[in-house]
Amino acid sequence: MTLFSLRILPAARATLLLTVAVLGLSALEGRAAEPAIIAKARSFIGTEAALQGVKSIHYQGTLVLTDTDAPSNPRRAAVDIVFQKPDQQRISSISDKLIEVTALDGYDAWQRQQEPADPTKWQQTLLGPDQIKRLRANTWENLFFFRGIEARGGKIEEKGSMSLDGVDCAKLAFTHAPNIIFYRYFDKATGRLVFTETEAGSTIREVGEMTVNGLRMPKSIITTTKISPTQTQTITITFDKVTVNEVFPASYFAAPALLTK
Repeated sequence: MTLFSLRILPAARATLLLTVAVLGLSALEGRAAEPAIIAKARSFIGTEAALQGVKSIHYQGTLVLTDTDAPSNPRRAAVDIVFQKPDQQRISSISDKLIEVTALDGYDAWQRQQEPADPTKWQQTLLGPDQIKRLRANTWENLFFFRGIEARGGKIEEKGSMSLDGVDCAKLAFTHAPNIIFYRYFDKATGRLVFTETEAGSTIREVGEMTVNGLRMPKSIITTTKISPTQTQTITITFDKVTVNEVFPASYFAAPALLTK
């Protein structure tokens, strides 16, 4: 479908974590050398004008989390996800047991958990460098449509071909850091993103599509993560609404004052 591959970082309690600067000759050389499938993948999503015009994407929907050890007892939450250029992200999930917000604000990131029934019971944490790097990579992956990673110190590598679901795919590695890699499989014929996996072994599939501002957007995202040798966790997010280019103030991503109740 589209670029969107929401990164869900597993935790014991199933915590939901899910400006291209082209300067000088070196950047132009990077563009000239990019794999041909990149242009096709971008074209599949939308026109260059539409892609380059994206400043923010806002997803709203429902999350369902299922564990292999309790398949008949899925957990559900309302989810609200915002990505805004260049490096801002905010993911909120609300269930009957927990309100959780994880946000990235440039080089700062934080997470806040609160009991819905008692606003005075909350916990707020500043995230560490490794978590911030992963959130920054995730934000780029969702806003820049496969192009410009070199300007951020990353790289794209062609990894050959593979047949997936009967589709002849080109495999590319988008490396943000040695421990932050998105392997993406694109339909050679159309440029459609067929499948994504991460360096940690999580898999991401997009199901269905909707058109927003001339861009193909996924209807659902299914992320599967092996969290132990015997346990697999599947998170399905189905979107009810996707909005492009809302303007969110800086305060929306900034960490709340620690004294706030």
